[in-house]
Amino acid sequence: MFLLRHLPNFLTSVNLFLGTIGAFFAITGRPDITVWCILAAALFDFLDGFAARMLNAYSAIGKDMDSLADLISFGLAPAAVYSSLLHFYFTGSWGGEFWTLETGKQVVLLAPFILTVFSALRLAKFNNDTRQTEEFIGLTTTATGMFTVSFVYLIHSGIEWIQPMASPWLVLPLMAVFCALLVSEIPMFSLKFKSFGIKGNENRYILLLVSLVALVLLGAGALAVIIPVYALYSIILMLVCKKTRL
Repeated sequence: MFLLRHLPNFLTSVNLFLGTIGAFFAITGRPDITVWCILAAALFDFLDGFAARMLNAYSAIGKDMDSLADLISFGLAPAAVYSSLLHFYFTGSWGGEFWTLETGKQVVLLAPFILTVFSALRLAKFNNDTRQTEEFIGLTTTATGMFTVSFVYLIHSGIEWIQPMASPWLVLPLMAVFCALLVSEIPMFSLKFKSFGIKGNENRYILLLVSLVALVLLGAGALAVIIPVYALYSIILMLVCKKTRL
């Protein structure tokens, strides 16, 4: 039983390790491997919380570990993936030629790491915000990271009509939008089902249906559609709620 109480922290450590090597693979030109590292990290991120609840094994160290792991897996590794994507746009390869590029291009390749800073701000805000028990305020780092790797996965897969999306004129504004969503005051409805009835879970079932269709059509690239739909749907719900209160 004593060892079981350390299971959540072990799972968090696996999340952290996957995020670290995911960042390594992105920087060294294999963002396709990073995709699976981050998706696996997200699974372990879910499992550590599940294990903590099942075993009632909460601790201050565990809370700090979880935030640190999320910063690496869903803040640093996705930023490295964005940088790798821009490298591909400039050179046709996914990594390895940073020092041979012009200064302006080097700056562009470093710009995505601002996402790591906003991810840290998001996590610090979450850890000290008592409002975020039933729903999230702002987009989570996990969702942001999963969108990033899924988006890059689609481009890396070689689908011709998606290739122009690697342009910094799209990537940098897209990254800025997600940075803003991370620290925004927009309520994002929780995806946790307390029951499986339709009533009270309408929004969750709608998102689940969209997710299933996207998964069938795009596979691992589906998250590049699911996450924006989730964020946009949350914004619409917020605006509707504000209008009904007036």
